[in-house]
Amino acid sequence: MTKETLLMQYQSECLSALKSVANIHKPFEKNFMDTMKLFMAIPNRINFLQLGRYGCFSEQTYRNLFENETFDWFAFNDFIISKHLTGRRKAIAIDPSYIPKSGHKTPWIGYFWSGCAGEYKRGLEIMGIGVIDVDNHECMTLGSIQTPDCKTLDNMGKNLVDWYSSYLISRKDKIQSISRTVVADAFFSKETFITLMCENNFHVISRFRNDVVLYYPTLEKKTGKRGHPKWFDGKVEFANLDLTRCKEYQVNKGKLYGLRVYAKALKRYVSLSVWYPMNGRTDKWQLYFSTDNSMDGREVLDYYRTRFQLEFCFRDGKQHAGITNCQSTDFRKLDFHFNASLAAVNLTKAACKRLGITYSISSCKSFIHNAYMLERFICVFGINPDPQVFDKLFKELILFTARAA
Repeated sequence: MTKETLLMQYQSECLSALKSVANIHKPFEKNFMDTMKLFMAIPNRINFLQLGRYGCFSEQTYRNLFENETFDWFAFNDFIISKHLTGRRKAIAIDPSYIPKSGHKTPWIGYFWSGCAGEYKRGLEIMGIGVIDVDNHECMTLGSIQTPDCKTLDNMGKNLVDWYSSYLISRKDKIQSISRTVVADAFFSKETFITLMCENNFHVISRFRNDVVLYYPTLEKKTGKRGHPKWFDGKVEFANLDLTRCKEYQVNKGKLYGLRVYAKALKRYVSLSVWYPMNGRTDKWQLYFSTDNSMDGREVLDYYRTRFQLEFCFRDGKQHAGITNCQSTDFRKLDFHFNASLAAVNLTKAACKRLGITYSISSCKSFIHNAYMLERFICVFGINPDPQVFDKLFKELILFTARAA
């Protein structure tokens, strides 16, 4: 790790992505670059007070920047993704995430499901939209959007699933330029969501409940007589799966089968992946499906499992990039903060990839914080160190407190 590695590469990746976004003015560029650097350089809470303390501009300047609601985060992140997610098989992953928040004046504050707490809690929720690289088992976020509270949804005349689907459809031109496949958890395996997405040329990969009602398609041929042959050959019993209709795939653990079935709840045929996690036992199973009938059982499982990489983006954003720290009650500032936090995680991954080092968000944050503080000391105090001595000391100091990846 040398003095011009991680921090400078992080800034280089940020500047390249920023140049790809249209209509960027020089003052905005300087402020934005400094802000993105601070999201990785500030060691603790990342809010306007901290930005003013550590940064090159006043606290009010950062507040003004966060009011920008025209910045295209999708274009910014798409540039990074196109350079660093190199696998052939890509898909769009979506997942809501709970953000703790108190008070009464914050827009769209309400009760949302917290997976960590296992209950509904008061706060905010954002829906993260990520791009997963199935071949390399990686994910980078494309953007995020705040979820409306129940009262707002009632005024819109929509439920939560309708709102999620309508937002994705509103951004379908950008999303479908990357992939037409959307991967989501079991909450989204509802007929209203699936139908709307398929009508707009998306395919959905998700998970069924274990008690879902599925039917085998009939194997009967048309006889030429009046009336249509029967549609189905019976209900699928997962404790006693008809293996003659399935294709088995080799997996590291358990048994995996793929077959085509009719889903009563979705009112359509789907490609189903049935995984029995314990060898020799058929009393426990997990069911994954795709509306793309050309997918085989292994592909469906691979895509769904890679979706979990989006959870790691949220984890890194919450633990190290301050996604939960914004103290504003302004909708625009909250949106900018959420997206900047997730973009900072993307930039860190991109810098690590470019330098060929193992990605560890905690180590990277320590490197960048140490390098940034050294630069600030040298700049503020007007120090002009001897380059030969400085290079060695700089390397030692930026590695100070950094944990091994």
